[in-house]
Amino acid sequence: MFDVADLAPEFSLPASDGTDFDLAAQRPAPVVLFFYPRDNTAGCTKEAIGFTEALASFEDAGARVFGISKDSLASHEKFITKKELGMALLSDENSDVCERYDVWKEKKMYGKTFMGIERSTFLIDAEGKIARIWRKVKVDGHVADVLEAVKAL
Repeated sequence: MFDVADLAPEFSLPASDGTDFDLAAQRPAPVVLFFYPRDNTAGCTKEAIGFTEALASFEDAGARVFGISKDSLASHEKFITKKELGMALLSDENSDVCERYDVWKEKKMYGKTFMGIERSTFLIDAEGKIARIWRKVKVDGHVADVLEAVKAL
């Protein structure tokens, strides 16, 4: 477990744009990582579209935005095309990064218990430290909150 001001856990994952994303290679740009449960579901689509619509503002503030889920690259590519998303999505099919960021949680829905990603966002500063953490994210207003935090860096 880690907290604000700790170094963000380093990782590499395949990205939907055909590259291998490496967190350390993003420095000195601040990075927004939003973990979401599943491609093409209502809340995840709304969140991804929200980040896409604000992408220019994040870029103007010097930040890069990436979404992460357990979905395959093929699923990500379909999601990006269907919803016209503007950022690369990272595939964590083995949930290694989700576990390191402590977003792989036991969840309950309709009386069933299962493991899944708890919608969470991490803002990582230019030095690779956690600047802000949002857990159990509610989608409405979230992108604006994250953008404010990026601008405050």
